[in-house]
Amino acid sequence: MTTAQPSTLPITRGCPHAPPDEHRRLREEAPISRVTLPSGMTAWAMTRLADIRAMLTDPRFSSDRRNPNFPLLLKGQRVLPPDFKPAMIIMDPPEHGPARRAAVGEFTVKRLAALRPRVQEIVDEHIDAMLAGPRPTDLVNALSLPVPSLVICELLGVPYADHDFFQARSSRLLSRTITQEDRMLAVSELLEYLDGLIAAKEKEPADDLLSRQLAKSDDREAVRSLAFLLLVAGHETTANMISLGTMALLERPEDIRTIRDDPSKTPAAVDELLRYFTIAEFVTSRVAVADVEIGGVTIRAGDAVVTLGNIANRDPDVFDQPDELDIERGARNHITFGFGAHQCLGQNLARMELEIVFDTLFRRIPDLRPAVPLDTLPYKNDANIYGIHEFPVTW
Repeated sequence: MTTAQPSTLPITRGCPHAPPDEHRRLREEAPISRVTLPSGMTAWAMTRLADIRAMLTDPRFSSDRRNPNFPLLLKGQRVLPPDFKPAMIIMDPPEHGPARRAAVGEFTVKRLAALRPRVQEIVDEHIDAMLAGPRPTDLVNALSLPVPSLVICELLGVPYADHDFFQARSSRLLSRTITQEDRMLAVSELLEYLDGLIAAKEKEPADDLLSRQLAKSDDREAVRSLAFLLLVAGHETTANMISLGTMALLERPEDIRTIRDDPSKTPAAVDELLRYFTIAEFVTSRVAVADVEIGGVTIRAGDAVVTLGNIANRDPDVFDQPDELDIERGARNHITFGFGAHQCLGQNLARMELEIVFDTLFRRIPDLRPAVPLDTLPYKNDANIYGIHEFPVTW
């Protein structure tokens, strides 16, 4: 079933805990339906988990953002600068497989286990600084942003002294309110920075991801694109989940007691928070390259598809009482990290960081509390990755 006329799709959440009402209406009345995006483009919107999973594992849907029919959320948005070599996130077979295999070894269970003590040390150092500093303090600047930023810097081999530079440009290119010219300037400045960093690594290799990738690849531009992807995605997403997860748990002191008393329950809590907020819901959008039937709807070659992951992660056919936050739900079958061949490469690193942060934060600052009413927090309705701009806390 589809709507007779495409409805205009809102991309701003009505409240920090819920998808827009229009997304819920679409799931209930027309689970795969034509919508008009804020850019003016028309696309199919998918709202059910099963349909989205089917689409994401079907090779007839392309991730290539250079396709002129690829869905753009914002008017006038150009997806990539002309000199940017595609990273794996926008590759289709057969290029995607080799590119992913070249990087997947950096995120093995063994390598992440070796990194865990250092992540714990980073978290402890920042909580030490919080406890020694003034109250209230902004959780975003004190903990949420610096922890994943420092982790990804050390993993890649990026000097942490440069974090203000790349964080500022990452925020700009993810913003929905800046001009396309400003967005492309942020991209070009990051690429120029990475060119200089790669040149330095070529002269003096170190024990880091960039050096290892350069040692086994003669495609310098591919290494630069991988570094760009990991640098931006590797800190912005986790940082926002630290802030949102802390906010949600502070509303539920019984959940804090549960994971503090039994840290073995923290991994399930992390996955539930990831499902509940679904902060990057449009990253799995696609364009059809052949006619495909999904959910009783025929999607034609050239049609754009947007996946409403936030409402799909609350699909009542999959999750019992899906609008409830249940940290003991134990369901990892959400699509917050995507699904299929393009599933997030760094998802287990993100999970590890979140587990360490929540376990350590609530153990070391058991009386942590918001310093302002939670309904006054400035949420990131202006960004493509949802989060909180500033979160004053005290204890």
